[in-house]
Amino acid sequence: MPLPASSKPRRPALQRPRIETGQTMIRLVMIESPYAGDVEANTEYARQCVADSLSRGEAPLAAHLLYTQPGVLDDTKPAERAQGIEAGLVWGAAAHLTAVYIDRGITQGMREGIRRARAEGRRVEHRRLDSGVGAL
Repeated sequence: MPLPASSKPRRPALQRPRIETGQTMIRLVMIESPYAGDVEANTEYARQCVADSLSRGEAPLAAHLLYTQPGVLDDTKPAERAQGIEAGLVWGAAAHLTAVYIDRGITQGMREGIRRARAEGRRVEHRRLDSGVGAL
């Protein structure tokens, strides 16, 4: 006999995989941090954000660091920038949460990542690094 509607177990709309390594479960985390503008400083900051996420036992992805590598996409070309942003957002759908690192401010690209995370039902967590990182 089927269970009454009130006693059926509830399940989230999207089941995200949790990666098991040994005795721990690792959360998949999408990193949002600035890139455009002061690319050199923002790249160093993003690397620090990835390191921070790893230190929390997470499996982070900072798509803007990956897709802007030489020979991949050119962030100064609007069509390639848009392609990279969209590719990162698609990967984000698999994440357990989006970590928004706010020491250097929140850019328009980061706002889009936040909007997309919320629309997909993904938790958004604002973070700061403990280092003395300058503001945008």
